Amino acid sequence: MSIGNRIRLIRKEQKRTQEEIANHCGFTKSLLSKIENGQSTPPVSTLIKIAGALGVRVSDLIEEESIQSTVFNSSENYRDRSKWIRTDKGYSFFAFASERRDKLIQPYLITAKRGEVRQHGFTHEGEEFIYMISGEMNYKVGPTQYTLHPGDSLYFNSLEEHLLYPISDEVTYIAIFTQKSSDNKKNGSDEQGQ
Repeated sequence: MSIGNRIRLIRKEQKRTQEEIANHCGFTKSLLSKIENGQSTPPVSTLIKIAGALGVRVSDLIEEESIQSTVFNSSENYRDRSKWIRTDKGYSFFAFASERRDKLIQPYLITAKRGEVRQHGFTHEGEEFIYMISGEMNYKVGPTQYTLHPGDSLYFNSLEEHLLYPISDEVTYIAIFTQKSSDNKKNGSDEQGQ
């Protein structure tokens, strides 16, 4: 089942409209319709907003089956490009341990190529950590731009607009996003500072 189909299924199980979810996320009903119909592959920041609106985790949108135990990802998993998701924003990502239920963080391996990334700022709830593996890129958080080389990292509030500009032909980095638990959200708790 595709990401769009899982989003539609969860939304319908909750008896909620596309308009309601789109309004909660801050984008158009048309965009949500395109995502649900497989005409648009959203970036991670959009998946985080949709998951938040539905009261689920991003992993619930990516994986059909979830588990509650230790998840081992062999390097063969992320070398298999068929397991990567290519977004409409011009980058691709592999979600580590996406089948793990009730995570507090979601780690991703992200690749982006110079000239393919659509310059669009991202914002979403939570905090984010980026660790540069290969290549060179400029990464803007709020009004400040950072030049990242292998081994460099950033940690920031994801509500600040952030965007990347690959300098080298291709960049690869790990991005770890915090995720607010649906229980905390329902109770109005702010335990994670989000």
